Amino acid sequence: MASLTLNKSVYIHPNAIVESENIGDHTRIWAFVHVLKGASIGSNCNICDHGFIENDVVIGNNVTIKSGIYIWDGARVEDNVFLGPNVTFTNDVYPRSKVYQKKPPCILIKEGASIGANSVLVAGIVVGRYAMVGAGSVVTKDVKDFELVYGNPAKHRVYICRCTKKLDFKNNGKLTCACGLTYILEKGTVSQI
Repeated sequence: MASLTLNKSVYIHPNAIVESENIGDHTRIWAFVHVLKGASIGSNCNICDHGFIENDVVIGNNVTIKSGIYIWDGARVEDNVFLGPNVTFTNDVYPRSKVYQKKPPCILIKEGASIGANSVLVAGIVVGRYAMVGAGSVVTKDVKDFELVYGNPAKHRVYICRCTKKLDFKNNGKLTCACGLTYILEKGTVSQI
C-alpha cells in the first residue's frame, strides 16, 4: 500500500490489501478487504471487513458494502447502492472446477437498489433502480425498477417508493406517495415522474 498515490481523504485500514489507485475521495476500506489493481471504487463508499473486489469491478459513489462480500469480475454497482452483510455474487451459471469462462456474465445493480443480508445474486441478473431484495433471497432473474422481491426464488411482492413505502397501485396509472414523489405504472413497469 505504501506505493499507492491516493487522496488523503481515503481511509484504508492497515490490515486491508488495496492494489487499486482508482478509489474516490472519502471512501473507507476496513480490515481484511482485498481490492485488486483493476477495480474502480467511487467516492464516499464504505467497504466493511472481510471482503474481496476483483479486477473488472466498477463501484459507484455512496455505496455501502457490508462485511463478508466478494465481488467478482464483470460486476457493476451503481451509485447509492446498499449491499447487506454476506450478499453473494455468483459469476458462473454452469460452474466446473478448472473450467474457465472467456468472459463472466455481468451482474448489474442499478442506482439506489438495496440487497438484503445473505441474498444470492445469480450471474447475469440486473437489479433495477431503487429496487429492494429481501434478506436471504435467491435472485434468479432480473428485478425491475422500484420492485420489492424476496424468497427462494425471489418473487415480486410489491412496488416501492424511493422512500421505501409501498406503492399501492390498483391498476395502471399515476400514484403519489405520502413523501410527495409521483410514479406511473404502465405495462408492469414503474417509473418516477
